[in-house]
Amino acid sequence: MRYIVVASHRSEFPQPITLSRGDALVVGERYQGPEGWDDWYLCEAAGQQPGWVPAQVIGRDAQQRAFAREDYCARELDVDVGQVLDGDRIMNGWVWSEAADGRGSGWVPLRVLRDGP
Repeated sequence: MRYIVVASHRSEFPQPITLSRGDALVVGERYQGPEGWDDWYLCEAAGQQPGWVPAQVIGRDAQQRAFAREDYCARELDVDVGQVLDGDRIMNGWVWSEAADGRGSGWVPLRVLRDGP
């Protein structure tokens, strides 16, 4: 789906957590905030800074140990008003997007986007 940015967004996480399918996770707090971004958990993976991971990516084995169900990167895309994006996957109030001009990809909050041209 194509979107147009109606409010700027800047990432606060310069070192996003990046997971490969099967990576072990330590699951921490659930995100709680006024934005309504439900089902995001602060997770840790070996050798990385903690990062936010959607519940859909977190699996549990028979011993209740957490792991990544799929490859995942928490990279956010910095965007400016008027920018056009192509959205690929929506999860919990965010959309994985690629800049239409090819200048990057990452998660963008849906609240800063509108259906585009």
